[in-house]
This record gives sequence, structure tokens and C-alpha cells, in this order.
Amino acid sequence: MYSSQPTRFPVTHKSVSLDIKGNKTDIVICKYDDKFLVIVTQIGCMGTILHARKEGSVSTEPTFSVSVIFGKRDEPWLLACGRQLIEHISCSGSSRPLVLSLGLKDHSPETLKELTVAVIENCLW
Repeated sequence: MYSSQPTRFPVTHKSVSLDIKGNKTDIVICKYDDKFLVIVTQIGCMGTILHARKEGSVSTEPTFSVSVIFGKRDEPWLLACGRQLIEHISCSGSSRPLVLSLGLKDHSPETLKELTVAVIENCLW
């Protein structure tokens, strides 16, 4: 049946555009029932895709796992960015994993720090 009312996107999401070190950077954050999806792009498409999660542990200190699903496997700063975000998610009380796409022109530590701060400031967790 056709409805004349516009349909809302069924996933809670937030979009932000900002300039990081002279590069237009678009960020989309989606909150699904079972995970968070964060897409950050300076190139207009998805880039390296990471999966980050909190590991089940019997110790008092949590451990985190970050792995590359697709893309550049030799970029330790991308893994560090994923780890920072999953730690923030966990500290906020959520146990959902994170799928993170980073399509960046600039992979410098400064850029990754700025984008991590931007994601945290606009988070949905």
C-alpha cells in the first residue's frame, strides 16, 4: 500500500560535515539494535573497514579487539582510532560492537585524533 507520508529512515543516525586539516570530512553515525556504524570519509566513499568489540573477560580490566575487515592492514593509526572509539563506547555503558569505515586522504595521527574527537562529540551511545 502506498503512503503519502514521507517515511523516516528506521535507524537512528547523525550526520556531520567538518574540515580537518584542510580536508572536507563527512561523518555518519548509525545506531543499530546490535551495533554502531561510523562512516568517516574525505574521499566520498567508504575506505578501510574495521570491526571493534569489547572481549568477554574474567579479569577486572576489559580487553578490546580491533580487526581490519577490508582495506589497509598496515595502518596502525587506523586500529588505534578504532580502539579509542570502542573504549569510549564501553565506558559509556554500551556493549555493542563498532563497525568503522575510514576513507581518508590523510592518515596522520593528528587527523585521526581530530576525527575521533568529532565522533565522540556527536556520538549516539
